[in-house]
Amino acid sequence: MAVPSSDPSVRETSSLIASDKVEDTPVYRSNGDKVGRIQRVMLEKRGGRVAFAVMSFGGFLGIGDDYCPVPWSLLKYNEDLGGYEVNITDQQLKNAPKFPSDDEDTDLNRARETEVFNYYGVTPYW
Repeated sequence: MAVPSSDPSVRETSSLIASDKVEDTPVYRSNGDKVGRIQRVMLEKRGGRVAFAVMSFGGFLGIGDDYCPVPWSLLKYNEDLGGYEVNITDQQLKNAPKFPSDDEDTDLNRARETEVFNYYGVTPYW
């Protein structure tokens, strides 16, 4: 495992990446089709585990985007694609739980988190 650098300007190692480098990273399907972009990463406050990526999709130049929490466990970094890979269909995204907008704090309580994990059929991180 790579040891984090003591240099605060280092934002990526072979096994770690800074959250600000993850934000705005494209998300693709395994066939290379672009699904959307990661807007933010949601971390568990006390345990430090990554819970969700909030992904934007469906808009044009940032207008009309939908914001969808996607369980982090569904995303895998794909070096060949230069982004994260997820196998979610357009229909799944259309019907997925969403946030009202990117800049609004959303009440992502345990019931809402459970709804998201159940929707994707993924075991919760907790």
